[in-house]
Amino acid sequence: MRPALLLLPPLLGLVLSGRAQFAPPTVNISLDEDPAVRWDPLLKVFDMDYLRRAAAEVIDTTVPRWLHDALIPLVMDLEKYIPQPYAGEIRGLASHLGSPSDVILLNFAYEISAFCTSIVAQDKTGHVYHGRNLDYPHPVLRNLTMDVVFLKNGEEAYRGTSFAGYIGLWTGQSPNKFTISGDQRGTDRWWNWWKNVVSALILRRFPVSWLVRHTLEEAKDFQDAVMRLSKTPIITGVYYIVAGTRAGEGVVITRDRADTADIWALDPVSGGWYRVETNFDHWVPPPARDHRRDAANKALNGTGQDHINMETLYQVLSLYPVCNGGTIYTTMMSAATPEKYNTLVRPQVTVSLRTKS
Repeated sequence: MRPALLLLPPLLGLVLSGRAQFAPPTVNISLDEDPAVRWDPLLKVFDMDYLRRAAAEVIDTTVPRWLHDALIPLVMDLEKYIPQPYAGEIRGLASHLGSPSDVILLNFAYEISAFCTSIVAQDKTGHVYHGRNLDYPHPVLRNLTMDVVFLKNGEEAYRGTSFAGYIGLWTGQSPNKFTISGDQRGTDRWWNWWKNVVSALILRRFPVSWLVRHTLEEAKDFQDAVMRLSKTPIITGVYYIVAGTRAGEGVVITRDRADTADIWALDPVSGGWYRVETNFDHWVPPPARDHRRDAANKALNGTGQDHINMETLYQVLSLYPVCNGGTIYTTMMSAATPEKYNTLVRPQVTVSLRTKS
């Protein structure tokens, strides 16, 4: 039986409508370039006028007005509050997108509204797969999605999937080492803007997506990545989902701002061959309105460990409501086979149920 059939009552069919999914463009970013110019390759891929309008739309619909005004004096001494290379990258992007405060606001906007589903799963041979859906309430981001390959000395150091104008990563892979995805933690409410700003600019803590990127660049292996993601102070709660190259290397890290609340590892010997994380602590039921976790669990159990692979995991992530009208992209990755890293931008769909005749 296909996993999709497990989710639908016998008399109901799922109707999805929308334009076809597509692969995003790939942008190469050289870490050997000065931070102020390393994002200039965006100009060859994206129309800057469109990008400025899209950024303004995201900021105006997400960021409270008081934060616009509060950031203006901080921008005058940006390097005092934001570490390198990120301060330099923000200034470089601002030369194309507007003021540094606009670029900072855009990056903060993406930090607080990432509703997602991440899954790590291990097959019977010990191969670990990692897939994620990233959901955002901004449909325009489908046109800004890109795969980014970060190069050092002309070779790929790591890669990820992101949005034009955003310097962090919610999804990424260090080849032959580990993969990471980040999911917003629902218990840390999005309206706590002031706490995030103080944590980032005054206490100099990492935005959660910047820590993903920093870990991809610096960590030596899966264990090192888990340690960094568990211990480094960050601006807000988050789930870090990490997968390695060897059997058993898969974990969900539940983070508070200052410490780790929980580490939930794969345990195939006891039947825990997969872990599903959405936006709520795994040890408590999700809100009654959110059926993503239950749908994914049911589909994975229907698939079985004998049949899990990149393709069947992608099918699980394609099922409604795991994949829904807010899903911007799906990424599939496995650090042991880094060439299989693949992202597809999902169509903006409408969903309805109809009775079969």
